[in-house]
Amino acid sequence: MKVVLRIGGSVLGSPPSAEIVNEYADVISDLNYEGNFVAVVVGGGQVAREYIRSASKMGLSPYQQDTVAIHASRLNARLVAMKLGGVSSVPTSIDGMLQRLARNRVAVMGGLKPGITTDTVAAMVAQRWRADLLVKASDQNGIYTADPRVNKKAKKLEKITFEKMKEILGGSHKPGIHSIVDPVAVAHLTDSRIRLVVLNGSDAKGVIKAVRGEKIGTTVT
Repeated sequence: MKVVLRIGGSVLGSPPSAEIVNEYADVISDLNYEGNFVAVVVGGGQVAREYIRSASKMGLSPYQQDTVAIHASRLNARLVAMKLGGVSSVPTSIDGMLQRLARNRVAVMGGLKPGITTDTVAAMVAQRWRADLLVKASDQNGIYTADPRVNKKAKKLEKITFEKMKEILGGSHKPGIHSIVDPVAVAHLTDSRIRLVVLNGSDAKGVIKAVRGEKIGTTVT
């Protein structure tokens, strides 16, 4: 199976937790052992958002704000890549990511370009690679009827359609956006129809459950 794994920067921690990075490296190795190919896309998390806030206060443009956030995500990605196999660099393009996946059973990248988040990068990799599944390891248990951090009455959805996801999470991009799945990624996934599982990434082994088709988080199909 071709699996795209999107690891939220908020899951890794700021700075990244060595224990959590080790856990994800073990899970990715287990998925490889079971015969899966894994494309890993890592976010910048809180560190990236702090850079965006500083850039905004400095009067820098949204393009420049996104640019500094991309570098934060690539640093996180490099850390994960080094743990997996000592790779000293990460791809900075979709083509580069696909070339590395063609040579190996795993590849890791961070942000791509201003105007999109790593959610969208993961969706783009999944579409170009013709992945079977995209798993997003986030800081929430899945997709809710509303933002549970704001609305305490929000209910978690176990299985929804792409159209329903777009209804809940659609919109437009802005630097530092912190949505369970960003609006641009939602649009890409609605077009590609690649199955998505959104789960709480605090337990890395949940990713294995998602790949095996076990009930966890929210499935979009």
